[in-house]
Amino acid sequence: MSKVLYVKADPKDNVDSRTFRISESFMQTYRSLHPHDEIITLDLYKENIGFLSAESVKMHKPAPGEYRDHPVLKYAYQFAEADKYVFAEPLWNLGVPAILKAYIDYVSVTGITFVYTAEGPKGLCTNKKAVNITSRGGVYSEGYMAALEMGDKYLRTILGFLGVTDFTTVAAEMLDVIGVDVEDVLNKTLGRAKEVAAIF
Repeated sequence: MSKVLYVKADPKDNVDSRTFRISESFMQTYRSLHPHDEIITLDLYKENIGFLSAESVKMHKPAPGEYRDHPVLKYAYQFAEADKYVFAEPLWNLGVPAILKAYIDYVSVTGITFVYTAEGPKGLCTNKKAVNITSRGGVYSEGYMAALEMGDKYLRTILGFLGVTDFTTVAAEMLDVIGVDVEDVLNKTLGRAKEVAAIF
């Protein structure tokens, strides 16, 4: 049995968010195939994730098991204990929503999710896998715009830093391009999401 952490980073609800239409379909397929897995849904807006305070930064080097109930550090322990991660967020201004970056700051804690060694930093979240489900107004997976995409790229990089190197992206693109059949794009991406869920 696996523990899955489903991290949602969009202020819209499941009906209005195009990202969540895809991620919820992914999760529905996953649940049907893994009925005994524990799934923890973390809606960052409902969690009211804020920015790190001076106190929180000072506590970013806890002893093992220390401050497990701290309002910030609890997320790092939760992240470290998960086996699989599902992220769902739109591309905003070429990057992830600020609340997701704040969450990453919460979970990136030395001694919990990574450590410093004589050879440099080492991720502690190894042998885990992640899926990032994202929606984009234009095309950022190829062409000159690909170099400007810093949302999925950031997540892939920071999770690799934490030890998660099995990383898959499911992206719906061109959702804000005039003349594009958005429903067709979403339906094709839903199909892709279900395929990924079947092997996740």
